[in-house]
Amino acid sequence: MKKVLLGLSGGVDSAISCYLLKKEGYELAAGFMRNWDSLSNNDYLGNPTINDNMCPQEKDYLDAKAVADKLDVPLFRIDFVKEYWDYVFSYFLDEYKKGRTPNPDIFCNKYIKFDTFRKFAHEKGYELIAMGHYAKKVIDDKGVHLYKAKDQNKDQTYFLSQITKEQLNEALFPLGDITKDEVRKIAHELNLESVMNKKDSTGICFIGERNFKEFLNNYLPSKEGNIVDIATSKIIGRHEGVLYYTLGQRKGLGIGGIKGYKTGSWFVVAKDIKNNILYVSQGEENAYLLSDKALIKNVNLLEDIATFPQIIGVKFRYRQKDHPCHFHFLDNGDVELFYEPFKAVTPGQAAVFYDGDRMLGGGIIEKIFFQGKEKKVF
Repeated sequence: MKKVLLGLSGGVDSAISCYLLKKEGYELAAGFMRNWDSLSNNDYLGNPTINDNMCPQEKDYLDAKAVADKLDVPLFRIDFVKEYWDYVFSYFLDEYKKGRTPNPDIFCNKYIKFDTFRKFAHEKGYELIAMGHYAKKVIDDKGVHLYKAKDQNKDQTYFLSQITKEQLNEALFPLGDITKDEVRKIAHELNLESVMNKKDSTGICFIGERNFKEFLNNYLPSKEGNIVDIATSKIIGRHEGVLYYTLGQRKGLGIGGIKGYKTGSWFVVAKDIKNNILYVSQGEENAYLLSDKALIKNVNLLEDIATFPQIIGVKFRYRQKDHPCHFHFLDNGDVELFYEPFKAVTPGQAAVFYDGDRMLGGGIIEKIFFQGKEKKVF
């Protein structure tokens, strides 16, 4: 059997991945990645654990070590703090400065888990890496493919849309055919006390749960400005910093019950970064939220274009249903997507392509259009 290095995070999913791989007979070791240092990275505002006696990463390491000891698997402790800042967090901040809404988890997978960690594995003599993602790798006579997991409520192929074919070739996903309930059940049967009842991690990849506006204020200081009704150009409120909001956002705007307006939810529809204006519009189905075409850049494909169906399913955000789209590949590798009017397709976010459960690839939304015109959302 091949030698495998598993990313062991201190959570239940990677713990059961470790158990399943060992059960299959792989020559197995685990690696705990430390990718964030709150003190050196100035992570103070919005950090609920900054004054704790033990930082969350250290608690996670101890939980991972308890699992490794219980399953009798060697454990490496690896520091990728600099790499995470250089390849993931700097990109994250640069995108926010432009007014866009990036997804750091996607680039964390691309540059850290499936690149930097994979190189570390090679240096230590391990041929394959494994992760506790809910995704299914399938090998047939046409090559290697990535499919949605059996537990589609937990499926994480969206976050794997930027990994390369080479990275996929050298990766294992032990949870592809198992549900979250089954994972918890196995953890209890094995009495893995450190993780069996542990809550799933939330928030930014490897950073954790934060008060997001306060967290961003550590790096992109807030600057109050006007909230403007895009239809009437009337000032209807004040925002805390135009960079802190995302297109389609409804909650946290602090506006409502405005004289002269009907009751109804307000949505962010555009951001004027230069003049620090947040534009909003009222109503679930207002035209300012809609687009019917998107330009996708940084396209990464796991499948040959010749295998694409005429209409692909596209997930514009995690947990959204796949939206049927026609597509056109440009000579430079970019993709144009055409679809029935859809709400809050957001530049900076990922668009991930599917043929049913088969993940075809994905890219980053660069521009959106509606009824033949580009929508100027920044």
